[in-house]
Amino acid sequence: MTFKELHYQKKPLFICNVWDVSSARIAEKLNFNAIGTSSSAISNLLGYQDGEVMGFSELKYFVKRIAQSTQLPLTVDLESGYSRDSKKIVDHIKQLADLGIVGINIEDSIVSNKRELLDASGFSETLEEVIHLLRENGIDIFINVRIDTFLLRHPAVISETKKRIQMYEHAGADGIFTPCVETISDIKEIVNCTSLPINVMCMPNLPDFNMLENLGVKRISMGNFLHEITLKYMEEKLAVIKQEDSFNLIFNHD
Repeated sequence: MTFKELHYQKKPLFICNVWDVSSARIAEKLNFNAIGTSSSAISNLLGYQDGEVMGFSELKYFVKRIAQSTQLPLTVDLESGYSRDSKKIVDHIKQLADLGIVGINIEDSIVSNKRELLDASGFSETLEEVIHLLRENGIDIFINVRIDTFLLRHPAVISETKKRIQMYEHAGADGIFTPCVETISDIKEIVNCTSLPINVMCMPNLPDFNMLENLGVKRISMGNFLHEITLKYMEEKLAVIKQEDSFNLIFNHD
């Protein structure tokens, strides 16, 4: 089954978000069907803030190491493409495709002093140019477009999200990612406004996977939350070791 076909099953595709070889191998051991990088997690590993502060070459290095370590389909968080120029974005995608990557996430916001939505029309034009150039060059890769209206708490979040979905679908997107959506009513509206597979992300009040399946969601991902809780676990255990002046905690799990 191709990566695209995994988005059209009744059961949503559950993607494990990874940040290094070790996390990718754990996902493969647990029989996930696909993995995806978290740009935020990788940026954090290197001491950067999220938002294209990390260089593309640094991202590519991590992607290459992960791709070489697993047989799982790997999709890459490309942020906003690491350029506003469609030809440069295509070049970045081509470099990833040459590593065997099967999909990318590309988002409609950028970070300058703060994260802001890109103009929907301008982003749609860029997206359409990117997809046209990819097809022209025979590069078959799943384009999952991230809409950041919920993330940025847009005042007219549903109408703006639906407008952007229609524009990006027309531009040729393969899937739509709406991080930070949580309510059943909002998810239902988003799913029902498009024929494209909808991707939702781990959130505190996100419905369980059975409900998401019933709502028609086709892809579920984790964002940076798994990485954050891993670091939190490490911090808590180190605090105990430091307090007790002993490594007993590491070896005694009962």
